[in-house]
Amino acid sequence: MTPMTCLALAAAAFVGTHFALSHPLRSPLVARLGERGFQGVYSLIALATFGWMIWVYRGLGDQAPLWIAAEVVWIVASLVMWFASILLAGSFAGNPALPGARRVQAPGGVLAITRHPMMWSFALWAIVHAVLSATPKALLLDGAILFLALGGSVGQDAKKRKLHGEKFHQWTAQTAFFPFARGLRAPGTFAFMAGTGLFLLATWLHPMPVAVWRWTG
Repeated sequence: MTPMTCLALAAAAFVGTHFALSHPLRSPLVARLGERGFQGVYSLIALATFGWMIWVYRGLGDQAPLWIAAEVVWIVASLVMWFASILLAGSFAGNPALPGARRVQAPGGVLAITRHPMMWSFALWAIVHAVLSATPKALLLDGAILFLALGGSVGQDAKKRKLHGEKFHQWTAQTAFFPFARGLRAPGTFAFMAGTGLFLLATWLHPMPVAVWRWTG
């Protein structure tokens, strides 16, 4: 088995177990283990498969990129990652999809931009990383994360549509699947400030100079 095949298997396990545990296996496991027990199993499997994927990814070592991103691409990618960081930070405030969260009547903050802010933050990160890295292993890993983020969002919508019916239709009438599909919306002060701080910290800690540090370092 080649290292790239091993990475493909790890990526398939990471994506496949997420979908299986989120949909067909969720109800029987919750009935057997309880909600907390299920969450523990879900988290353990997610961490194990993600760790396997990253371990294989790093073991592949350096690969030649399939293309070299132009400087203007780096600028656009940096802005996209800033936006993704704002979505991620804002997704922890008033998000009804989080465990134990209260139901909100109208979307605010990043939820007014998209009803899947966390998933879109992962999807945008995957796209940016794939475009800038451009190695075969990066395209495979990032493709898996992108598929899981967007496919998972579609699956969440389908499940909520089935469970909540008209209430879910009322929710989707106020917020879009694709960011800004229902017009421009401000993310809110908390999301903007926390997301900007996260963006600057994460890019500063990056192994190679990226984003603003690429031009100021």
